[in-house]
Amino acid sequence: MGYWLDHFKKSTTVIIPKPNKSPYDSPKSFRPIVLLNTVGKLIEKVIGEKLQSHVVSNNFIYPSQLGRLKFKSTTDAGVTLTHIICSSWIKNLNTSTLAFDITQFFPSLNHQFLILILKKAGFDSCIAKFFSNYLIGRKINYFWNSFTLPSFDVNVRVGQGSALSPILLALYLLLFLHIIENLLKNLKILISILSFVNNGLFIFQSKLFQISNTHLFSSYNIMTNLLSKFGLIVKHSKTEVFHFTRLQGFFNPPSLDLSPIGGHILCPKDLWKYLGFTFDRKLSFRQHINFYSNKVISTVKCMKILGNSNCSLNPH
Repeated sequence: MGYWLDHFKKSTTVIIPKPNKSPYDSPKSFRPIVLLNTVGKLIEKVIGEKLQSHVVSNNFIYPSQLGRLKFKSTTDAGVTLTHIICSSWIKNLNTSTLAFDITQFFPSLNHQFLILILKKAGFDSCIAKFFSNYLIGRKINYFWNSFTLPSFDVNVRVGQGSALSPILLALYLLLFLHIIENLLKNLKILISILSFVNNGLFIFQSKLFQISNTHLFSSYNIMTNLLSKFGLIVKHSKTEVFHFTRLQGFFNPPSLDLSPIGGHILCPKDLWKYLGFTFDRKLSFRQHINFYSNKVISTVKCMKILGNSNCSLNPH
């Protein structure tokens, strides 16, 4: 007990260029694929299932954590958000959302802090001892075309491709979510929070968008300061604001200026893509349905072509 084989700690990362991203002169134009030992991944899957069963049965997961956990998915996040919006309309209120993304989330997690959370969650000391060994002594090497980088030590990250990542990340964010919820309540900022892995969402309801923007600004400021204490950073370029309303006619909501706290000036768009959904301000889902309808039609046509081929597709 309390030991993870060194052989399972070795990983290979293959760098693959993203299609249609030319010129390839930026790291964002490439996608790293982490290859792990298959037997080790199977054992991690079993351990992850046991950990999730323990924390879920003891109600240790924050209620609004919906990412990569059992019985919680992007569909649950979309349904939850839709329910909140429809509930606000019954009260004649508009709903404003502020989506943010935590950059370099997996490599930035503090191992010692994670071990403390595991102990606080009520896990046996042998479990904490196991993860103390599991998280250190890792080696990684990179492959890019014919170029191979020699293996080097990596002791400052949680493996993104690991089956244990979802539950470990959920536990890591647990304390952050409880702290920010209490801070906002003490300031009488009635904001709802949804969390999906390294994506977060602030939700505020009001009749006036100016009031919503004020509360979203305050929440964003508190959140960025708190995350910095956890060793995490928000990627301001991915922060988005969107307003839901049933108002008729011309709609021109005010922009949200986050520049005083290091962000950008956010101008609400007509459509908002979030976790696979395409939202419009009236929740008609027309664009969402059109997108997936066309995707289904394209898939069926491709299947028809494959079905008519005896051996393979005709290149002509």
